[in-house]
Amino acid sequence: MGQKNKKDASLIIRLPKEDRDAFVALCEDMDTSASRELRDHIRKFLKKNAKKGS
Repeated sequence: MGQKNKKDASLIIRLPKEDRDAFVALCEDMDTSASRELRDHIRKFLKKNAKKGS
């Protein structure tokens, strides 16, 4: 049986180091990961804007 949510692509973004560090630290404080939170945001954004892209 294959992995359901296989992660096979990367997204590289540039942002100020201070923002990145604060985001990662907050995620750690909240017992989550930056990657998980960004994936969640992307999924919500795609769902919200699905009809706009068609």
